[in-house]
Amino acid sequence: MAEARQAATFRLDLGQGTPGRRWWNPALKEVGSAGLRSWRRSLAQCKDDILSGACPAGLASGLFLFAAIQGSRFMQLDPSLGLVDWIKASLPDWGVRWLPGFQGAVAATIFAGGLWTALLLTLHVVLRLLLRYQGWLSEPRGTLSLPTRSWLALVRIFSGRRPTLYTYQRSLPHLPLPSTVGTVAKYLESVRPLLSDEDFQALSSQAQVFLHTEAPRLQSLLGLKAWWAANYVSDWWGEYVYLRSRSPLLGNSNFYILDFLSVAPTPLQAARAGNAVYAMMRFREQLGRGEIEPATLLGMRPLCSAQYRQMFNTTRIPGVSGDRLYHVRDGCSRHVVVLHRGRFFRLGTHGGLGGHLLSPRVLEQQLQYILDDSAPAQPTEEHLAALTAAPRALWAQARASLQAGDRSSKAPLEVVEGAAFFVCLEETPGPSRTSPELDERAQSVLVGTGHSRWLDKSLNLVVFASGHMGLNVEHSWADTPVPSHMWEAILAAECFELGYAADGHCRGTPNPTVGPPERLLWMLPEEVAASIPLALREAQALARDTDCHILPFTHFGRGFTRRCRIPGSSFVQLALQLARFRDQGSFCLTYEACVTRSFHEGRTETVRPCTVEACAFVRAMEDPRLTDAQRLALFQVAAEKHWALCRAALTGEGVDRHLFCLYLVSQLLRLPSPFLTQVRAERWKLSTSQSATHQPQLFDPASHPDYVCCGGGFGPADDDGYGVSYVFMGESMVTFHISCRVSSPDTDSRRFGQHIQDAMLDVATLFGLGAGPSTRARPGEAAREASRGPEPQQAPSAPRDLEY
Repeated sequence: MAEARQAATFRLDLGQGTPGRRWWNPALKEVGSAGLRSWRRSLAQCKDDILSGACPAGLASGLFLFAAIQGSRFMQLDPSLGLVDWIKASLPDWGVRWLPGFQGAVAATIFAGGLWTALLLTLHVVLRLLLRYQGWLSEPRGTLSLPTRSWLALVRIFSGRRPTLYTYQRSLPHLPLPSTVGTVAKYLESVRPLLSDEDFQALSSQAQVFLHTEAPRLQSLLGLKAWWAANYVSDWWGEYVYLRSRSPLLGNSNFYILDFLSVAPTPLQAARAGNAVYAMMRFREQLGRGEIEPATLLGMRPLCSAQYRQMFNTTRIPGVSGDRLYHVRDGCSRHVVVLHRGRFFRLGTHGGLGGHLLSPRVLEQQLQYILDDSAPAQPTEEHLAALTAAPRALWAQARASLQAGDRSSKAPLEVVEGAAFFVCLEETPGPSRTSPELDERAQSVLVGTGHSRWLDKSLNLVVFASGHMGLNVEHSWADTPVPSHMWEAILAAECFELGYAADGHCRGTPNPTVGPPERLLWMLPEEVAASIPLALREAQALARDTDCHILPFTHFGRGFTRRCRIPGSSFVQLALQLARFRDQGSFCLTYEACVTRSFHEGRTETVRPCTVEACAFVRAMEDPRLTDAQRLALFQVAAEKHWALCRAALTGEGVDRHLFCLYLVSQLLRLPSPFLTQVRAERWKLSTSQSATHQPQLFDPASHPDYVCCGGGFGPADDDGYGVSYVFMGESMVTFHISCRVSSPDTDSRRFGQHIQDAMLDVATLFGLGAGPSTRARPGEAAREASRGPEPQQAPSAPRDLEY
């Protein structure tokens, strides 16, 4: 995931200080502030959750309870067992003798409110206790034990008849704080295959010193935060890894998601954009009402929905030392901003007397006006968006100059930053001799021309002239599964629900009374105009240095790995280790992102798939003296180890987030730790992530074989490494997104893609498909064998796969 680069480059410099003196400032102050922010955030969301019915017992149940209590009093019944009369006697005499029964009604109201509050608290406590259960993670796919079935039934009973997006939010357990001894032991185990005996012994000694000196003090302060705040990691992760990063967002932090591998539902650019904008704005309305079905892990465990709140109307505001997220309420953001050939337009999305959302056909009409407008971009605005791709300090200074100017200079900026999202109307990237069209689309959505994305916006909708489209996502507000959830719903809605007319236009009729979009005119101060060429040069250099390659692997997919009784993620991760060894001739530290959203305000944890067991399997695959049976045995051991690491990460027992927080506390205390400094110096030369498919039922490859979602990707975490994202589509396909730096002499995305394909096929031969490792020389033949070969050999157990 793109976060790997941010995490690797994170550094915190608080200046010089006396170690151990005044340890409460800034360390304890930071912990206290984190807790206060957490409580303020929780209280601010209470009202919205109750009004939207997000609680298991919503506002309607409170009104029903109030009516029942009042009705029982009218019928001379007392379900309160005398409590209402006691409350009535305790109330002051307000002198309302002319209104008989007033005090009784007030007493009944107080009783009903107290009973409803007690009901809410009981439901939340019971749900929180139920959601602590983790036994389902260890059960084989397709079978559920009696305790797990009972747990599922109780969760469904106590979560209400129709749980909404935020139903479980206040019942999710807090992320547990692992022990330092356990974390250090797991860390040493993860780096063992990468170090010589001497280096490993030196690191182990350093770790023991850390455990006996700095660790107790750091852990005690971190334990205080884990008790006081909702999540001991996420706020610091977002603040110090993302918002305080001063490196450019382009190719380093932002990531992309594409639509379909080959088909475009319509060749008309404005029509595709009109349906997409309408579907996204409608999704925003459903999100505001909490009507989106809550995401789950493995179809059972509800996940935290906190990140959904900032999906729309959100902009990352640059600062000299750190950025901040600026969010506008839905009712105050009824427009999007469109960028076309360097020109900015404000496109209103609501109109009419009731302020309703404009129809897709009217939005298409508005977008077509922009496409047909032949007015050129002004020299000062054509490359303005390159500032968002510049180092953050440079952009912060330029933005401050814009803000300091008169109304004409800062008004367009307010429109952009207050928009629901950003729309980029692009020319179609054409195929070239060195890169096919699919690779060009991926690279264009990720980096564009260096000045064709407003990278600060939470979402950039990119629509090409061919009708294809994609999404560029700013990373600090959310992780990949959240925008992926929205994107899949958008694609399904605009293709199968909204649809297109026979001529390719959006369904419906245009509305000639709706005026054209408003052109934004920028009056840039001289300091801003002088900064644009500097930002443009750096942004274009970063864009040229980013290489993307998409590998649609159609030989087999999750259906095959399921028959092999191997989790698909474990299968792919071991194949990636084999591919990387063949590409570079060595092993490397590998980053695999794993969600921790089963906990309140959870984000991600790192799985380290380059294990001793994985390395033994890779060496066995390259050793001609070993048989396939021996290789298969080693593969199964490595897969079981990988799933054990995934299970630890999912349950909050990972390594990297705990070490990150310990390092941060050591810096806040000005207590240097050689061991933690060594950990922070690591380089992730292979960064991987499995793209989520929340709603695979929306796209059935059997019914709609052309509508296969492509997934997305990100830039490499290291300048001499690879970034690899993969997504399982249906039962018989895996799509890989590979990225690297063009300037690196050691990496080549297409070469690595070929190694991945060969490694996937070679691993498949261990389960009875193909003729052995030699099949990597003839992948086409291996593919045909894989598609019609015998039933694969089965492993003794079938752990559940990671499906979000």
